[in-house]
Amino acid sequence: MAALNYAKEYQQALEQEFPYVLYFGALFATPNNGRYRWVNSNVIEIPTITTTGRVDGDRDTIGQKKRNYNNSWTPLQVTNHRTWSTLVHPRDIQETNQVASIANITRVFNEEQKFPEMNCYLISKLYADYTAKSKTADQTVLTTDNVLDVFDKMMTAMDNARVPRAGRILYVTPDVRTLITNAKAIVKTIDVSKRSEALKRAITSIDEVEIPDSVPTDMMKTAYDFTEGWEVDSTADQINMCLVHPLAVITPTNYEFAQLDPPSAGSEGKWEYFEESFEDVFLLPNKVNAIAFNITKHA
Repeated sequence: MAALNYAKEYQQALEQEFPYVLYFGALFATPNNGRYRWVNSNVIEIPTITTTGRVDGDRDTIGQKKRNYNNSWTPLQVTNHRTWSTLVHPRDIQETNQVASIANITRVFNEEQKFPEMNCYLISKLYADYTAKSKTADQTVLTTDNVLDVFDKMMTAMDNARVPRAGRILYVTPDVRTLITNAKAIVKTIDVSKRSEALKRAITSIDEVEIPDSVPTDMMKTAYDFTEGWEVDSTADQINMCLVHPLAVITPTNYEFAQLDPPSAGSEGKWEYFEESFEDVFLLPNKVNAIAFNITKHA
């Protein structure tokens, strides 16, 4: 039985899952991911178009004809090269009524290891790119009295930077979601009709800004150790809020290899699975004003 490299099909399946199984799904599904090209296995290029502005017209003469736009490609180095492999003995599959099948193993691996790691890498990499551009996160200690004031300041800064309001997303920890839910300035409308069986206090948006499900506190840190899987770095600061527009982010993922080999002499009679990916997260240099953070410094 010949082994097949099903990396392409695997990547397509993952791309279908990303928006639904990742806390930052909207960023992994950013429209920018259709606007780059792979140069090789670890370099992508993103296009940037610039134009000149308008000038006064003249009804009596023809102005000078020239090209008034420029299209350039900016290369970005994809540095996050990750692999994972496992052996599975055929008897393990038989004796567990197929529970230990490769499909089940990789599903658990994706949900409990790879996807959480991808969440952690994304938020910490965006924060690193943000601070690398000499940006500083807000460090206000959030309370029910001021949490919306901090949000409003972030929104105003983005408005002044001409970041579109439509599409902005606010990612928060569970503690900050509770602060927003109980914020003094939040006006709650409660349906007290007979059809209302439960009191719903969930705040899913403020103005035009979506607030997805809360991101667990340990997946909202500024730094991680990715030696094996993911672990919070001992020097990491706590990210409390991240206001971002998906058009500021690009998240290329390229699965070069994902293969299941049948039992052989080389594997000592075991099934052998191996996958390899080149993936990364970038804050686009000309969109740095489309993201903002509130953090608590490490004690």
